[in-house]
Amino acid sequence: MTTIASPLAPRATALEVIQGIDLGGKTAVITGASSGIGVETARALLWAGASMILAVRDPAKGEKVAAELSSSTGNHKVQVIELDLGSLAQVREGAGRILAAAPAIHILINNAGIMATPKGRTPEGFELQFGTNHLGHFLLTDLLMPALLAAAPARVVALTSSGHRRSDIVWDDIQFESRPYDRWEAYGQSKTANALFAVGLTQQYGARGVTANAVHPGGIMTGLQKFVPLEEQRAMGWQNEAGELNPVFKTTEEGASTTVWAATSPQLQGVGGLFLEDLQESTPLDPQNPDPMFGHKPYTRDSGSAARLWTLSESLVSGYR
Repeated sequence: MTTIASPLAPRATALEVIQGIDLGGKTAVITGASSGIGVETARALLWAGASMILAVRDPAKGEKVAAELSSSTGNHKVQVIELDLGSLAQVREGAGRILAAAPAIHILINNAGIMATPKGRTPEGFELQFGTNHLGHFLLTDLLMPALLAAAPARVVALTSSGHRRSDIVWDDIQFESRPYDRWEAYGQSKTANALFAVGLTQQYGARGVTANAVHPGGIMTGLQKFVPLEEQRAMGWQNEAGELNPVFKTTEEGASTTVWAATSPQLQGVGGLFLEDLQESTPLDPQNPDPMFGHKPYTRDSGSAARLWTLSESLVSGYR
């Protein structure tokens, strides 16, 4: 079976990916757009003429980013809407504001996330990383689905990570109620959930014109690492004693490229349920010779697990739908 791949090099930038794409008349929503790769993703879509909604936790910070993006791209069709993915009640409020501003949404990019946080709970009692990274985005997408269906064919991009390798979904204790909390296992489980979400959404809505793909953007040094001490980053080989990053790390412009490709490329029109990285469809990890920088665990593409997670997630957020 032939895998899908961009003709561009794996480390092409988001602006290189968007060349030749016209998003005039289309509306895009991106979470976590006030820093890191979210900013560069939004920049590329604005360059292509999209109307953009930046869904951010800190509106003041978001407005500064919006002003810079508007100035640098010449596209003034950008607005900021407050959205806190760590609270289902606030997700519902934010989704309502988004729907009022955009009754048709062509592109939804679930970009925001937290990583390796200390043990914590959302206001609803969910483990913080699963609750924020997965359930917050699950509810947001569910609430925005009428606008996505109105714009069909529409695309959803779910940001995952190589961290998914740390953990499959631990079905009998997702919320770390009986097992000891491990911040990396919790992160891994949430990133596996993000990938399975793309499979599940395509199963649910692909026939109606809304598809989703999971994107691992690569290693990028952003605010995502704020809970990882410098000593730990050095021990994991992310940077050396002099503070020089491992060459495998991408710039934010490079890190945004696969997201932009997933959101806009004609190669992926009507295609969903894939795991994408380095501007190509990922391949399963070889357990005998795993590539530390490329490849996914097969459980991220399991249709049965995706359906199970979808049903479970619907029940967990049912009070806010």
